[in-house]
Amino acid sequence: MDDIPNDPPRQSLPADAVVIESLDHEGRGIAHRPDGKTLFIDGAITGEVVQYSPWRKKDSYEMAQMTRLLRASPLRTQPRCRHFGVCGGCSLQHIDPVGQVAAKQRVLEDSLQHIGKVRPDYWLPAIHGPAWGYRTRARLSVKRVEKKGGVLVGFHERRNSFIADMESCETLPPRISALIKPLRQLIASMELSAAIPQIEVVATTQVDALVLRHMQPVGEADRQRLRDFADKHHIQWWLQAKGPDTITAFYPPDAPELAYQLTEFGLTMPFRPSEFTQINTEINPLLIRRALQLLQPQASERIADLFCGLGNFTLPIARFAGHVTGIEGSAQLVARAEANAIRNGMSNVAFGVANLFEMTSEQLARLGHFDKILIDPPRDGALAVVQSLGESAPERIVYVSCNPATLARDASILVHEKGYRLVCAGIANMFPQTAHVESVTLFQRNR
Repeated sequence: MDDIPNDPPRQSLPADAVVIESLDHEGRGIAHRPDGKTLFIDGAITGEVVQYSPWRKKDSYEMAQMTRLLRASPLRTQPRCRHFGVCGGCSLQHIDPVGQVAAKQRVLEDSLQHIGKVRPDYWLPAIHGPAWGYRTRARLSVKRVEKKGGVLVGFHERRNSFIADMESCETLPPRISALIKPLRQLIASMELSAAIPQIEVVATTQVDALVLRHMQPVGEADRQRLRDFADKHHIQWWLQAKGPDTITAFYPPDAPELAYQLTEFGLTMPFRPSEFTQINTEINPLLIRRALQLLQPQASERIADLFCGLGNFTLPIARFAGHVTGIEGSAQLVARAEANAIRNGMSNVAFGVANLFEMTSEQLARLGHFDKILIDPPRDGALAVVQSLGESAPERIVYVSCNPATLARDASILVHEKGYRLVCAGIANMFPQTAHVESVTLFQRNR
């Protein structure tokens, strides 16, 4: 690509040049051809003038790659990772971190306005954290590719299923990034190398764990190689023969437990590698603090935490509320949440298993009245939950979202059908360098 940093006059631009109007939810530049056809252009930033080459053509739109930058945005920066553009793990490294946050705020605004037909009374300041080395969880794919020198360990390439030929990752903690090359060498030396499809990474302040997915039994020679690697690099190995429920600790046997700390709330949260935790442990406590500021739990109140997981929000809320009920679809996570409550000496919490994606008004009513609710669903959102809210619905709902589109859909129901007002909304930059948008919103019931 030929970069031209100067700002050429518009009349001197090529006929096929386009102006980038905004970014989409995956960080691609959006532009329109003179005939009105929409273009989604990888690598382009709002306000830039670019030339492009389509790689997928449809009747109403084209997917394209930027081929020449004619007018650069002041937010454009040099990508930090030498694998950027090939590796599909990141999509926004060419945008200054401040610009990334602004772009994600715009995605949230557009989703609420165009999908939900709602607008908050005011916008919350964005929650910021470290831009690099924040990713404490990752799933690294593994494959032997002889023409690339042996074994590859890393993320998939952009727009295909090949594994990127990478030796480092700037979003992983430096000590984890430094393991990629040794892991390639380790797997290449193992008798089982052709039967290892992935390695799961879990980094904590006490121990860094690697989960080896193996399609065949691990022989003693390979087990010794794993032990030697663990001793040299100070990590813990877990083995996974089949599904997530087969994950077992392997070596060393006396490694510290996997856990993260919520110091502000005096909580220690143990977990297994198969159990969901936020990958950005710097942003997570800030997000919890923001959610509690909006929820304002009181000692006289009964509060529900829906999609509670292992109690990430439930237990901090319980530090201030009279009683908190956590509901989650996974029995394993509920068991973990109950154990975490006991571990932290929490007696004003209770947990239950329920399929919240099939929640009905009758089922919700049987849970009893709640003064307030926190909702933290996966990407599919909480459609059945918001549809189930009836006359006894809570005064206040805090909604933590990882998908602006489903948030906007649910916000539309809350505002236009259930009598709530969207008080405020804002993003938490949970995943810097990627287009992922995490947000928190407050809904107040109109009376």
